[in-house]
Amino acid sequence: MTNTLWTDPTRLSVALADSVRAVDAVIDRLLAKPDGPEARVFDAMRYAALAPGKRLRPFLVLAGSHLFGVSQRSALQAAVAIELLHTYSLVHDDLPAMDDSDLRRGRPTCHKAFDEAAAILAGDGLLTLAFEVLADPDTHGDPAVRIELVAALARAAGPAGMVGGQMIDLLAEHDHSLDIGAITRLQRLKTGALIAFACEAGAILGKASVEHRRALIGYAHDLGLAFQIADDLLDAEGTAAETGKSVGQDAEAGKATFVSILGPDGARKQAQALVEQAIGQLDGFGEAADLLRQVARFVVERKS
Repeated sequence: MTNTLWTDPTRLSVALADSVRAVDAVIDRLLAKPDGPEARVFDAMRYAALAPGKRLRPFLVLAGSHLFGVSQRSALQAAVAIELLHTYSLVHDDLPAMDDSDLRRGRPTCHKAFDEAAAILAGDGLLTLAFEVLADPDTHGDPAVRIELVAALARAAGPAGMVGGQMIDLLAEHDHSLDIGAITRLQRLKTGALIAFACEAGAILGKASVEHRRALIGYAHDLGLAFQIADDLLDAEGTAAETGKSVGQDAEAGKATFVSILGPDGARKQAQALVEQAIGQLDGFGEAADLLRQVARFVVERKS
Protein backbone atom coordinates (compact mmCIF):
# COMPACT_ATOMS: atom_id res chain seq x y z
CA MET A 1 0.00 0.00 0.00
CA THR A 2 1.74 3.16 -1.14
CA ASN A 3 0.83 5.67 1.56
CA THR A 4 1.99 7.23 4.81
CA LEU A 5 -0.15 5.17 7.19
CA TRP A 6 2.73 3.35 8.88
CA THR A 7 5.74 5.33 10.06
CA ASP A 8 7.71 2.09 10.49
CA PRO A 9 6.05 -0.93 8.81
CA THR A 10 8.78 -3.26 10.10
CA ARG A 11 7.84 -2.83 13.78
CA LEU A 12 4.50 -4.18 14.92
CA SER A 13 4.13 -1.89 17.94
CA VAL A 14 4.60 1.19 15.77
CA ALA A 15 2.32 -0.11 13.02
CA LEU A 16 -0.41 -0.95 15.55
CA ALA A 17 -0.20 2.56 17.07
CA ASP A 18 -0.28 4.18 13.62
CA SER A 19 -3.35 2.17 12.61
CA VAL A 20 -5.17 3.02 15.86
CA ARG A 21 -4.64 6.74 15.23
CA ALA A 22 -5.79 6.50 11.62
CA VAL A 23 -8.89 4.43 12.42
CA ASP A 24 -9.87 6.58 15.41
CA ALA A 25 -9.57 9.77 13.34
CA VAL A 26 -12.10 8.43 10.83
CA ILE A 27 -14.47 7.22 13.57
CA ASP A 28 -14.23 10.62 15.29
CA ARG A 29 -15.27 12.29 12.04
CA LEU A 30 -18.09 9.85 11.31
CA LEU A 31 -19.55 10.25 14.80
CA ALA A 32 -19.48 14.04 14.94
CA LYS A 33 -22.18 14.90 17.49
CA PRO A 34 -25.31 16.74 16.26
CA ASP A 35 -27.06 19.47 18.23
CA GLY A 36 -30.45 17.78 18.60
CA PRO A 37 -31.74 15.43 21.31
CA GLU A 38 -30.35 12.45 19.38
CA ALA A 39 -26.93 13.63 20.56
CA ARG A 40 -27.18 11.21 23.49
CA VAL A 41 -26.97 8.16 21.25
CA PHE A 42 -23.96 9.71 19.52
CA ASP A 43 -22.37 10.20 22.94
CA ALA A 44 -22.89 6.51 23.72
CA MET A 45 -21.59 5.44 20.30
CA ARG A 46 -18.50 7.59 20.68
CA TYR A 47 -17.92 6.33 24.23
CA ALA A 48 -17.87 2.74 22.99
CA ALA A 49 -16.16 3.14 19.62
CA LEU A 50 -13.38 5.48 20.76
CA ALA A 51 -12.55 3.60 23.96
CA PRO A 52 -8.88 2.59 24.21
CA GLY A 53 -8.20 -0.66 22.37
CA LYS A 54 -5.79 -2.53 20.10
CA ARG A 55 -8.04 -2.25 17.01
CA LEU A 56 -6.78 -5.69 15.95
CA ARG A 57 -9.46 -6.35 13.33
CA PRO A 58 -8.94 -3.00 11.56
CA PHE A 59 -5.20 -3.64 11.65
CA LEU A 60 -5.72 -6.97 9.88
CA VAL A 61 -7.70 -5.18 7.17
CA LEU A 62 -4.94 -2.64 6.70
CA ALA A 63 -2.14 -5.21 6.72
CA GLY A 64 -4.03 -7.43 4.28
CA SER A 65 -4.73 -4.48 1.99
CA HIS A 66 -1.00 -3.74 1.95
CA LEU A 67 -0.42 -7.05 0.16
CA PHE A 68 -2.47 -5.95 -2.84
CA GLY A 69 -1.61 -2.26 -3.19
CA VAL A 70 -5.01 -1.05 -2.00
CA SER A 71 -5.23 2.72 -1.44
CA GLN A 72 -5.12 4.01 2.12
CA ARG A 73 -8.56 5.60 1.78
CA SER A 74 -10.23 2.35 0.70
CA ALA A 75 -8.43 0.25 3.29
CA LEU A 76 -9.35 2.63 6.11
CA GLN A 77 -13.02 2.59 5.12
CA ALA A 78 -13.16 -1.20 5.43
CA ALA A 79 -11.06 -1.12 8.59
CA VAL A 80 -13.40 1.38 10.24
CA ALA A 81 -16.47 -0.59 9.19
CA ILE A 82 -15.31 -3.75 10.96
CA GLU A 83 -14.31 -1.80 14.08
CA LEU A 84 -17.77 -0.22 14.26
CA LEU A 85 -19.42 -3.61 13.90
CA HIS A 86 -17.07 -5.25 16.40
CA THR A 87 -17.79 -2.48 18.92
CA TYR A 88 -21.54 -2.97 18.51
CA SER A 89 -21.07 -6.65 19.36
CA LEU A 90 -19.14 -5.76 22.53
CA VAL A 91 -21.78 -3.26 23.65
CA HIS A 92 -24.58 -5.81 23.23
CA ASP A 93 -22.56 -8.74 24.66
CA ASP A 94 -21.92 -6.74 27.84
CA LEU A 95 -25.65 -6.17 28.51
CA PRO A 96 -27.28 -7.87 31.51
CA ALA A 97 -29.28 -10.14 29.18
CA MET A 98 -26.01 -11.49 27.74
CA ASP A 99 -22.69 -11.53 29.63
CA ASP A 100 -23.71 -8.91 32.23
CA SER A 101 -20.26 -7.28 32.32
CA ASP A 102 -19.34 -4.11 34.20
CA LEU A 103 -15.93 -3.42 32.66
CA ARG A 104 -14.75 -3.13 29.05
CA ARG A 105 -11.48 -1.71 27.72
CA GLY A 106 -10.53 -0.50 31.17
CA ARG A 107 -13.68 1.47 31.96
CA PRO A 108 -17.38 0.96 32.72
CA THR A 109 -19.33 -0.80 29.99
CA CYS A 110 -21.65 1.31 27.83
CA HIS A 111 -24.83 0.36 29.69
CA LYS A 112 -23.16 1.24 32.99
CA ALA A 113 -21.91 4.61 31.75
CA PHE A 114 -25.28 5.46 30.16
CA ASP A 115 -28.21 3.04 30.54
CA GLU A 116 -29.41 -0.17 28.91
CA ALA A 117 -31.68 1.51 26.37
CA ALA A 118 -28.95 3.92 25.27
CA ALA A 119 -26.48 1.03 24.98
CA ILE A 120 -28.87 -1.00 22.82
CA LEU A 121 -29.44 1.98 20.52
CA ALA A 122 -25.72 2.76 20.42
CA GLY A 123 -25.04 -0.82 19.32
CA ASP A 124 -27.77 -0.60 16.69
CA GLY A 125 -26.31 2.67 15.44
CA LEU A 126 -22.77 1.28 15.19
CA LEU A 127 -23.96 -1.84 13.37
CA THR A 128 -25.91 0.04 10.72
CA LEU A 129 -23.21 2.69 10.29
CA ALA A 130 -20.71 -0.07 9.49
CA PHE A 131 -22.67 -1.06 6.39
CA GLU A 132 -23.21 2.57 5.41
CA VAL A 133 -19.43 3.02 5.43
CA LEU A 134 -18.84 -0.05 3.25
CA ALA A 135 -21.49 1.09 0.76
CA ASP A 136 -19.91 4.55 0.40
CA PRO A 137 -18.11 5.18 -2.93
CA ASP A 138 -15.02 6.16 -0.93
CA THR A 139 -14.62 2.48 -0.04
CA HIS A 140 -14.09 1.45 -3.67
CA GLY A 141 -14.90 2.86 -7.09
CA ASP A 142 -16.35 -0.45 -8.27
CA PRO A 143 -19.90 -1.00 -6.92
CA ALA A 144 -19.46 -4.78 -7.28
CA VAL A 145 -16.56 -4.68 -4.82
CA ARG A 146 -18.62 -2.68 -2.33
CA ILE A 147 -21.50 -5.16 -2.64
CA GLU A 148 -19.11 -8.06 -2.08
CA LEU A 149 -17.74 -6.40 1.06
CA VAL A 150 -21.24 -5.73 2.41
CA ALA A 151 -22.30 -9.33 1.76
CA ALA A 152 -19.13 -10.79 3.27
CA LEU A 153 -19.42 -8.73 6.45
CA ALA A 154 -23.13 -9.55 6.77
CA ARG A 155 -22.35 -13.28 6.55
CA ALA A 156 -19.53 -12.99 9.08
CA ALA A 157 -21.63 -11.01 11.56
CA GLY A 158 -25.00 -12.73 11.15
CA PRO A 159 -26.67 -15.94 12.30
CA ALA A 160 -24.23 -18.12 10.34
CA GLY A 161 -21.32 -16.26 11.94
CA MET A 162 -20.84 -14.11 15.03
CA VAL A 163 -24.50 -13.96 16.11
CA GLY A 164 -24.89 -17.73 15.74
CA GLY A 165 -21.72 -18.27 17.75
CA GLN A 166 -22.98 -15.99 20.51
CA MET A 167 -26.22 -17.97 20.67
CA ILE A 168 -24.27 -21.22 21.05
CA ASP A 169 -22.12 -19.56 23.71
CA LEU A 170 -25.19 -18.56 25.71
CA LEU A 171 -26.57 -22.10 25.46
CA ALA A 172 -23.19 -23.45 26.60
CA GLU A 173 -23.83 -21.93 30.03
CA HIS A 174 -26.43 -24.67 30.53
CA ASP A 175 -24.76 -27.43 28.52
CA HIS A 176 -21.45 -28.37 30.12
CA SER A 177 -20.91 -31.40 27.90
CA LEU A 178 -19.40 -29.57 24.92
CA ASP A 179 -16.27 -31.28 23.61
CA ILE A 180 -13.28 -29.70 21.88
CA GLY A 181 -14.92 -30.02 18.45
CA ALA A 182 -18.03 -28.17 19.59
CA ILE A 183 -15.97 -25.46 21.30
CA THR A 184 -13.89 -25.04 18.15
CA ARG A 185 -17.02 -24.61 16.01
CA LEU A 186 -18.49 -22.15 18.52
CA GLN A 187 -15.39 -19.98 18.41
CA ARG A 188 -15.01 -20.19 14.63
CA LEU A 189 -18.44 -18.59 14.46
CA LYS A 190 -18.32 -16.20 17.39
CA THR A 191 -14.77 -14.88 17.01
CA GLY A 192 -13.26 -16.39 13.88
CA ALA A 193 -15.83 -15.24 11.34
CA LEU A 194 -15.12 -11.53 11.87
CA ILE A 195 -11.37 -12.14 11.92
CA ALA A 196 -11.73 -14.03 8.64
CA PHE A 197 -13.54 -11.06 7.10
CA ALA A 198 -10.83 -8.71 8.38
CA CYS A 199 -8.15 -10.81 6.72
CA GLU A 200 -10.03 -11.22 3.44
CA ALA A 201 -11.25 -7.62 3.09
CA GLY A 202 -7.99 -6.40 1.60
CA ALA A 203 -8.08 -9.21 -0.95
CA ILE A 204 -11.64 -8.23 -1.91
CA LEU A 205 -10.62 -4.58 -2.26
CA GLY A 206 -7.59 -5.58 -4.32
CA LYS A 207 -9.52 -8.06 -6.48
CA ALA A 208 -6.97 -10.72 -5.53
CA SER A 209 -6.76 -14.24 -6.92
CA VAL A 210 -8.70 -17.15 -5.43
CA GLU A 211 -5.39 -18.68 -4.33
CA HIS A 212 -4.42 -15.60 -2.35
CA ARG A 213 -7.85 -15.36 -0.78
CA ARG A 214 -7.72 -18.99 0.33
CA ALA A 215 -4.32 -18.44 1.92
CA LEU A 216 -5.61 -15.46 3.91
CA ILE A 217 -8.76 -17.29 4.98
CA GLY A 218 -6.64 -20.22 6.16
CA TYR A 219 -4.43 -17.78 8.07
CA ALA A 220 -7.51 -16.16 9.59
CA HIS A 221 -9.05 -19.44 10.74
CA ASP A 222 -5.89 -20.48 12.57
CA LEU A 223 -5.37 -16.97 13.96
CA GLY A 224 -8.97 -16.74 15.18
CA LEU A 225 -8.72 -19.95 17.20
CA ALA A 226 -5.34 -18.93 18.62
CA PHE A 227 -6.86 -15.57 19.58
CA GLN A 228 -9.76 -17.24 21.38
CA ILE A 229 -7.50 -19.65 23.27
CA ALA A 230 -5.42 -16.68 24.40
CA ASP A 231 -8.64 -14.96 25.51
CA ASP A 232 -9.66 -18.07 27.48
CA LEU A 233 -6.27 -18.10 29.19
CA LEU A 234 -6.58 -14.41 30.06
CA ASP A 235 -10.05 -15.00 31.50
CA ALA A 236 -8.72 -17.89 33.59
CA GLU A 237 -5.37 -16.44 34.68
CA GLY A 238 -5.44 -12.68 34.09
CA THR A 239 -6.69 -9.80 36.22
CA ALA A 240 -9.17 -7.06 35.40
CA ALA A 241 -6.36 -4.51 35.75
CA GLU A 242 -4.31 -6.33 33.10
CA THR A 243 -7.08 -7.15 30.65
CA GLY A 244 -9.29 -4.08 31.03
CA LYS A 245 -12.41 -6.26 31.31
CA SER A 246 -14.09 -8.60 33.77
CA VAL A 247 -12.30 -11.95 34.21
CA GLY A 248 -13.22 -15.34 35.64
CA GLN A 249 -16.68 -15.24 34.08
CA ASP A 250 -16.29 -18.48 32.11
CA ALA A 251 -15.41 -20.52 35.19
CA GLU A 252 -18.14 -18.82 37.23
CA ALA A 253 -20.70 -19.73 34.56
CA GLY A 254 -19.35 -23.26 34.27
CA LYS A 255 -18.69 -22.84 30.56
CA ALA A 256 -16.62 -25.35 28.65
CA THR A 257 -13.60 -23.56 27.13
CA PHE A 258 -10.30 -24.52 25.54
CA VAL A 259 -8.69 -24.04 28.96
CA SER A 260 -11.22 -26.12 30.87
CA ILE A 261 -10.88 -28.98 28.37
CA LEU A 262 -7.16 -28.86 27.52
CA GLY A 263 -5.82 -27.34 30.75
CA PRO A 264 -3.69 -24.14 30.74
CA ASP A 265 -0.51 -25.80 29.47
CA GLY A 266 -2.33 -27.77 26.79
CA ALA A 267 -4.19 -24.65 25.69
CA ARG A 268 -0.95 -22.68 25.41
CA LYS A 269 0.66 -25.42 23.30
CA GLN A 270 -2.39 -25.54 21.04
CA ALA A 271 -2.34 -21.76 20.59
CA GLN A 272 1.35 -21.80 19.65
CA ALA A 273 0.78 -24.63 17.16
CA LEU A 274 -2.07 -22.66 15.56
CA VAL A 275 0.11 -19.56 15.28
CA GLU A 276 2.85 -21.47 13.47
CA GLN A 277 0.22 -22.99 11.20
CA ALA A 278 -1.21 -19.54 10.48
CA ILE A 279 2.21 -18.16 9.64
CA GLY A 280 2.80 -21.04 7.26
CA GLN A 281 -0.27 -19.98 5.29
CA LEU A 282 1.55 -16.76 4.33
CA ASP A 283 4.54 -18.34 2.59
CA GLY A 284 3.35 -17.23 -0.84
CA PHE A 285 3.39 -13.53 0.10
CA GLY A 286 7.08 -13.23 1.04
CA GLU A 287 8.30 -10.30 3.14
CA ALA A 288 5.18 -8.26 2.35
CA ALA A 289 3.28 -10.33 4.94
CA ASP A 290 5.76 -9.78 7.79
CA LEU A 291 3.29 -7.65 9.78
CA LEU A 292 0.70 -10.42 9.56
CA ARG A 293 3.32 -12.89 10.83
CA GLN A 294 4.22 -10.58 13.71
CA VAL A 295 0.60 -10.00 14.71
CA ALA A 296 -0.03 -13.78 14.81
CA ARG A 297 2.69 -14.13 17.46
CA PHE A 298 1.44 -11.04 19.28
CA VAL A 299 -2.04 -12.56 19.59
CA VAL A 300 -0.85 -15.34 21.91
CA GLU A 301 1.67 -13.23 23.82
CA ARG A 302 -0.64 -10.32 24.67
CA LYS A 303 -1.75 -9.57 28.23
CA SER A 304 -5.02 -7.83 27.37
